[in-house]
Amino acid sequence: MNDYLGKLRKVTDLADLANLVETCRSCDLREGCQQVVFGEGNPKAKLVICGEGPGADEDRLGRPFVGRAGQLLDQILAACGFERSQHVFILNIVKCRPPGNRTPLPEEIQACLPNLRMQTHLLQPRIMILLGNSAAQTILRTDLGISQLRGKWVQKGSIWFMPTYHPAALFHRPQLKQLVWNDFQEVVAKYRTLIDPEHKAPYC
Repeated sequence: MNDYLGKLRKVTDLADLANLVETCRSCDLREGCQQVVFGEGNPKAKLVICGEGPGADEDRLGRPFVGRAGQLLDQILAACGFERSQHVFILNIVKCRPPGNRTPLPEEIQACLPNLRMQTHLLQPRIMILLGNSAAQTILRTDLGISQLRGKWVQKGSIWFMPTYHPAALFHRPQLKQLVWNDFQEVVAKYRTLIDPEHKAPYC
C-alpha cells in the first residue's frame, strides 16, 4: 500500500493515473471484477459527476454509467445541454465493481479515496454533482442521508458540490424525478455563473 501511495504522489497527468489505478490492489474488489472503471469524459471539463461504483454493465465495458441508470443520466444531461464528451467528466467513488452491485464497504471506500483525491486534483473541477448516499457522504464527510443533503450547495475550496439522488433511485421512486430535475437546473445556473455564461440548455 505504501509503495502504491508513493507512486500515486508522483503522478502528473490523468493518463498516468489511469494506468496506475489499473494496478491498484488496495482492497479486495479488484480480484472479483473484470475491469477497473477509471472514468470518462473531457479531462478539461469543469463539471464532474461522481457516482458510487461500477455495476455489471460498467464492469463489462470498462466505462462509467452505461447501464440503465447511465442512459437516464445521459437524458438528464442532454436536457441540461451537457454532452459526456464535451462538458463533463464522469467517475465513481470506487473504481471496481462491488460483488452483486452492493454498496461499497467503508474500508473499500477508504482504500480507493487516494485515487479519487488525485483524480479530483488533476481534473480541477469547479462543480461536482454527487449522485447518491455513498458519493455525497464520502466527499462531504457527513452521516446525513441524501434526502437531507440533496438540493443544497456545499462549497469546499474552489469546488461547488451539488448532492442529488442517484439515477437508479428514480426507477424505484419515480416521484423523485422532479427533485432531481430541480437539482440539475441549479447546476445549469451555477455552470453559467462559474464556467460559461453563454451555455445553452434546451429545457433550462
